[in-house]
Amino acid sequence: MQDHQGSGPCAAFFARAGALSLATALAPCALAQTAPSSPPAEPQALSPVVVTATRTERLLLDVPASVDLIDRESIRDAQLRVNLSESLAQVPGVVVLNRQNYAQDLQISIRGFGSRSTFGVRGVRLYVDGVPASFPDGQGQVSHFPLNAAERIEVLRGPFSALYGNSSGGVIALTTDLKPQPTRFEPSAAYGSNSTWRIGLNGVGGEQPNAFAFDVGRFRTDGERDHSAARRDAATVRTLFLDSPLGEVRISLNAMDMPESQDALGLTRAQMEANPDQASPVALQFNTRKTTRQATAGAEIRSRLGASATLTTAMWVGKRGVTQFQAIPVATQAPANHPGGVIDFDRLFGGADLRASFETGPVTTHVGIEAETLDEDRRGYENFIGTTLGVLGALRRNEKNTINSVDPYVQTEWRISEAWQLHAGVRASEVRFKSADQYIVGTNGDDSGSTSFSAVNPTVGFVFKPLKDMSLYASYGRGFETPTLNELAYRADGSAGVNTSLRAARSNNFEAGVKNLWTSGLRTSFALFTIETKDDIVVSTNAGGRSAFSNVGRTRRDGLEASVLWQPSEALSFIASFAVINARFDTDFLTCGPPPCTTPTVPVAKDNKLPGVPARTGYLEAKYRNPIADVSIGVRAQSKLYVNDINSDQSSGYAVANLSLAHTFQAGRSKPRVFARVDNLFDRQYVGSVIVNEANARYFEPAPGRTWLVGIDWPL
Repeated sequence: MQDHQGSGPCAAFFARAGALSLATALAPCALAQTAPSSPPAEPQALSPVVVTATRTERLLLDVPASVDLIDRESIRDAQLRVNLSESLAQVPGVVVLNRQNYAQDLQISIRGFGSRSTFGVRGVRLYVDGVPASFPDGQGQVSHFPLNAAERIEVLRGPFSALYGNSSGGVIALTTDLKPQPTRFEPSAAYGSNSTWRIGLNGVGGEQPNAFAFDVGRFRTDGERDHSAARRDAATVRTLFLDSPLGEVRISLNAMDMPESQDALGLTRAQMEANPDQASPVALQFNTRKTTRQATAGAEIRSRLGASATLTTAMWVGKRGVTQFQAIPVATQAPANHPGGVIDFDRLFGGADLRASFETGPVTTHVGIEAETLDEDRRGYENFIGTTLGVLGALRRNEKNTINSVDPYVQTEWRISEAWQLHAGVRASEVRFKSADQYIVGTNGDDSGSTSFSAVNPTVGFVFKPLKDMSLYASYGRGFETPTLNELAYRADGSAGVNTSLRAARSNNFEAGVKNLWTSGLRTSFALFTIETKDDIVVSTNAGGRSAFSNVGRTRRDGLEASVLWQPSEALSFIASFAVINARFDTDFLTCGPPPCTTPTVPVAKDNKLPGVPARTGYLEAKYRNPIADVSIGVRAQSKLYVNDINSDQSSGYAVANLSLAHTFQAGRSKPRVFARVDNLFDRQYVGSVIVNEANARYFEPAPGRTWLVGIDWPL
């Protein structure tokens, strides 16, 4: 594929930049475009960052883990506020691949965990206002994240992620703005390339001790590729009662509806090189699409049990429904036990987390228990009637699936002295799966079954502060990742039924790092990590449009991450980050070739790279604030992505630049803010995401070329 580049020395750099050289080599280009005409003022002191990753509000320097906090300005300013990929690019070790496909959601991985997910998010725990956006099996979605209302996004990486239970390769938690404050309403709108637009209304307010917040909006796009149009309606409502008889009470409601989002599917290499904007021909043939509906309600109650004890009770309940039309050929659905080409399910889910916290001098301890449940009615239908394709046909699958998990846990923090702190915890997890087959026709047979997984996962870490604004830390944690419902759905021979031979993956995670908060307006962090995983889950067979999974002996991930935030003056600021990871299989194993394949015969060599994990990623942003406009230029870079376990193909590495302008002006009593941005400034042609181990070699999901967006926020 040919790259379409701009002109000039900076454009030439973007065309050649590698992630490791990004932070140093790009700085002159960024400064040349954003530097003020007069000398900057004195460096600014940065405020200490408070995080909640270990369930207690602590300064960033006091936490023995890699934690990044993305503030409200970074999430909202000059952004569409629809995809997490807009905000998370600056976090080292986090890879968010935007599929440009709203039928499949983003592909999010943290230190390689979650990279093999072909849809949704797995291996990473997700939260919105304390309500899990991940199900008990580790599968999750981010399409309902209310970015327009977000106050902060906290990202936890490394060993202490294990404190959050199953599939905690990392944690992403979004919190919306909710506190007593003057009442404010803010309509907002944005419009851009491909008839992409978003409108919304955000409101906050309330007098002490109560508060409210809400956000409603609609998003729509025709999509960059053919057959990729989507619409999303979302609403979030929250209330706060700081002085109720039960204590502090927060109630959250969230709803999202995405009707018939078109699915362009992936492209083969030949299709991508011929026309990256096309949909896969079978996507048009079967009118592949997906309808998603979700609603959740949650409550958190914090009650004082005395001068040094607090009881936190969190409860949530929700419903999710999906109807998805796939591109499975008619002939493939002929066997009696085939589930068809349409997935249709309704899920009821919920849970509770009861936690008591005690402060005893220099020791803080949390003792809790978390329980989650999911009940799913899953149906499968043929995607044809006679010769008409892409319609709801005859019933081929009907089952009831349940997942139940119970996790007691203990965490403690001992502030040994002003210089030394010790953090430790242990979480015992038990996850039970059960499938009841309600579709037993002729020779189809009964595919009911059950299986369970359990683990005890300890974590320990220490912090040493040789200086007030510097901390050194080291930590260890043992992780636990069960198969998802989808990975358990088929046996190793490709037949339907619970795959009871599949084991949970278990990992040992080590990390060491240093954090500094310099008085010159500079904040830096650096971390080294190594992760060894046993029984990682990989594709074993492909037949009839279905994948079966098995365990591989060992995988290994070694890497480093670094980030810099520098604010030399009130007008000028820089963010830079980079990450390097060597993620590979640590043992030989066999996988399948092209379908139909029911017996693995293709060797995967030890030291093959994990697919979907770029070895290097980097980000640099420079922002200059002046009376005319706030100008920001950002560059994101990553190295190549392998598409499958045998590493037979790959997408090329790239570096892309984005430019935004924003201006606030006075209009009566309000101060509207208008913005404009251009993404992929030099019209680089590249692959935005790969579908790992796609059986039909439709691996590639091309990214858009140059796109533009304009918008306005009008606080009232």
